[in-house]
Amino acid sequence: MNMPVKVEYFKNPKNRELTQAELDQFAQELDQIKQEVLDDIGEKDAAYIRRVYSAIRYTSVLGRACLFAGWFPPAWVLGTGLLGVSKILENMEMGHNVMHGQYDWMNDPKFNGQTYEWDTVGTADNWRQTHNFKHHTYTNIKGMDDDIGYGLLRLFPEQRWKPGFLLQPIYSIPFCLLFQWGVAIQNLEIGKVIYKRRTWKQFMADWKPAQKKMGKLLFKDYVFFPLIAGPAALPVFTGNLVANGIRNIWTFSIIFCGHFTKDVEVFPKTVLQNESRGHWYMRQIRGSSNLTGSEVFHILTGHLSHQIEHHLFPDVPARRYRQMAPKVEAVCKKYGIHYNNASLVKQYGQVLGRIVKYAFPFKK
Repeated sequence: MNMPVKVEYFKNPKNRELTQAELDQFAQELDQIKQEVLDDIGEKDAAYIRRVYSAIRYTSVLGRACLFAGWFPPAWVLGTGLLGVSKILENMEMGHNVMHGQYDWMNDPKFNGQTYEWDTVGTADNWRQTHNFKHHTYTNIKGMDDDIGYGLLRLFPEQRWKPGFLLQPIYSIPFCLLFQWGVAIQNLEIGKVIYKRRTWKQFMADWKPAQKKMGKLLFKDYVFFPLIAGPAALPVFTGNLVANGIRNIWTFSIIFCGHFTKDVEVFPKTVLQNESRGHWYMRQIRGSSNLTGSEVFHILTGHLSHQIEHHLFPDVPARRYRQMAPKVEAVCKKYGIHYNNASLVKQYGQVLGRIVKYAFPFKK
């Protein structure tokens, strides 16, 4: 008999239980959406990422030039804003997507996913392991995906409550402001060293390149550029500081809204037992949420405003997610799967609600 597949994470009433035959067909239809895009990828995608690369360089150079005149307040504001935009584009639309291998087919060293190093304190090699492999393979599986709360926040009732979480509405604020540092430190898995689930030697192997990367970026933004600015050293220093803060707040907001909204679910390790392609797709959709917005908004998010499509197709050039999204939503509707999509304001409100609610020992 072709009975509905009873998997213990099928608990959201917004989602219908599917038979294995339905799950297989569900996967085939999503695979077809992906293949249609892959068959069409070419020069227009290459031209796009080259334009993004140029935009990052020009906004960075112009922003830093304005900061050299930073004693004049409008120049400081303009320079800080341009540098912030440059850093956002580099992290979101360039670094994150290139490191997923989305542009490896170009055979251009600048866009090689295995060698690209981005402008953030965490190393690209560490990110490729913790994010590209662990997070995208074990998306929202409790005990396997370290991105669930980043080891600092309780955002789901399935997470074990500890008294320290009572303070998370407070310490989530510096975590947001210093997000790149929080992610870099979390990726070092210090907690596993403390509880002897990871050796000191393993930690040092990751710490040495991370220390070098952190020192390099700190020197660039807070020593080198202020020094060569001469009398404008202070405006340059503060402009760099605020630009990094803008980038941190933006990336925190987009990433949290893609992973921790009201209807997003976490799953037990048992879902991996004989997990089919259809189940894997199901987990990606039910562990993600999208954001509505303009074309410029989507570009500034690195198209992670389409987190559902990114989790389904992480190696597809992200600029294609906008054309894929309506088709994915239609497939979800056909099979009775909730497609979580709303404005940034609405989704961010739900994230803040989770941070406050699950600071307390609520079980649902």
